[in-house]
Amino acid sequence: MREKKTRILVVTPVFEDSNACEKLFSKLVDQFGSQLYIVAVEDGSIENPLNMDHFKTTGANGVLINLRRNYGHQVAIAVGINHANKIMNENDILVVMDSDGEDTPNTIPILLDKLKFQKFEVAVAARKKRHETFIFKFFYFFYKYLFRVMTGKKILFGNFMALKYSAVQRIVSFRGLPTHLAATILASRLRIGHCPIDRGQRYSGRSKMNLVSLVLHGFKGFMIFVEDVLVRVGIACATIAFCSFLGIMMAIILKFLGFSTPGWFSVALGILVLMLLQTGSLALMALLLTSSRLGGLAQSELNYGDLISSEIETKKAKSNIL
Repeated sequence: MREKKTRILVVTPVFEDSNACEKLFSKLVDQFGSQLYIVAVEDGSIENPLNMDHFKTTGANGVLINLRRNYGHQVAIAVGINHANKIMNENDILVVMDSDGEDTPNTIPILLDKLKFQKFEVAVAARKKRHETFIFKFFYFFYKYLFRVMTGKKILFGNFMALKYSAVQRIVSFRGLPTHLAATILASRLRIGHCPIDRGQRYSGRSKMNLVSLVLHGFKGFMIFVEDVLVRVGIACATIAFCSFLGIMMAIILKFLGFSTPGWFSVALGILVLMLLQTGSLALMALLLTSSRLGGLAQSELNYGDLISSEIETKKAKSNIL
């Protein structure tokens, strides 16, 4: 029986960025040749959509998946990974990367080399150098610290990663995959290898991610660990409520002992009672929300097929899959 050929499947979301994506295709073809299979997910572009001509001009082999509208890059990546999972074999490697050039094709071998170690199922790019502004870097540092405090996990990577077949099969079963890829990787408990890689510069155009989109994307990571976040919030609120109760008892004791100044007791008691009621209520709400999640009231699974308007393969694609 003929052994199946090892391929590098590249999943990349595209939104109003076909010019940069065409350059990416060209560099990927130069890098991997016939070993390459591209799963490009066109995320509802209107002004500058990706089409099959971009595959033909670069000689790239793969499939173009057109979504019905713009769902966001995380959903587009999830659609691409789900499609890749259906056509992968055990020898294949899946690479997830952006289409704008900030994830550079010449650094993919670094990720692939990390996967040669048996202890890793996923290799991720941990950024050494970024080309963002100081304000972005400051808030990103704050976000990573907040994420560690609220979830107990370190998030040191983004979408640029390489996964073995077993890792792909595992993550497609997670409901949070269309919400936040990096957080889903952490939640999957897969063994992760970190590769220090510099972020590249865009091939053309400007980023479509504004401040609101970046903040929303960041907080979506917390949704993957919502139970952990709710438990930590509940513990913090319960601790503050307990301290408020102790403060109330202390204020009453001082009042009866005659150590309180005029007006001090009523002000202190009022503030402490409000803190007790508010934090106690928040702790109870966190407990109820956590029990709801654990009781199976989580969001329903997403049907990726409903999001797709068409799938167009290159001529070589079907023969390459076989």
